[in-house]
Amino acid sequence: MNNNKPLHIFGEVLFDHFPDGSRVLGGAPFNVAWHLQAFGLSPRFISRIGDDPSGQEVAALMDFWGMHKEALQRDPEHPTGSVRVSIDNGEPHYEIIPDCAYDFIDSQLLDEKTTQGILYHGSLALRNLPSYRALQTTKARHQGKIFVDVNLRVPWWDRDLVLSLLHDADWVKLNEAELAELCSEESSLENAMRACCAQFNLDMLVVTRGPKGAVACDRRQDFVSVEPPKSMPVVDTVGAGDAFAAVLLMGLSKQWSMDLMLDRAQAFASNLVGRRGATVTDSTFYSVFNEQWH
Repeated sequence: MNNNKPLHIFGEVLFDHFPDGSRVLGGAPFNVAWHLQAFGLSPRFISRIGDDPSGQEVAALMDFWGMHKEALQRDPEHPTGSVRVSIDNGEPHYEIIPDCAYDFIDSQLLDEKTTQGILYHGSLALRNLPSYRALQTTKARHQGKIFVDVNLRVPWWDRDLVLSLLHDADWVKLNEAELAELCSEESSLENAMRACCAQFNLDMLVVTRGPKGAVACDRRQDFVSVEPPKSMPVVDTVGAGDAFAAVLLMGLSKQWSMDLMLDRAQAFASNLVGRRGATVTDSTFYSVFNEQWH
């Protein structure tokens, strides 16, 4: 009997274009859905691709990976999403192309059924009104928990909109800079996290800290922190946060303890940064974790 909570992933799918000319499928929600599929959780991915070669490639890769496509829309007017990635002092920087298919997710094409389980979404895909309306429709039909993965990309975010998303959330993941941007200034990270949890009435808040790892707290104000191993090789950190979020969702679905979730999320993210790009097409990469965690 499968007791896992159903997972619904809403948002962008795009290609990351790297300075060396390579391109890798990505977009935070797609990356999360990809990892969850590899972990055997069969998420429902809600997005939109262009009627173009890149869109055909996305669909083919989803078929290859065994992902469900019933909530993947096709757009005859707008291209499949794309981002130009540059690496500066080891940190990725993104030039996000506007008016892509994922900006126009059509609320009229969404499944009208009520959903249970966990709804995950970010903030980038909401930069255009059609996709924002589609998320609101999806949330109105959802009777489970909501996980918000904050992803502030200048100039593609609006403070009031993001704050409204946090008020609807049960669980939130963001980085230290995003926490400082969105929540009141406090004397320490722990105080800032306590204030954020109280302000938005959160069940759990996770703050990622790059090479310093991550910290989580729950509504009881219990704190857990993790750090990456110092010996792990790093190729690039693109998608590290998405890998972390995917394992958090897996843990929430399976009702793992907060410290177990963070340990496993950090272990998976630390391994992912040893490879180029945010997703891995080699299923054996995931098998080690599946064997350990199931």
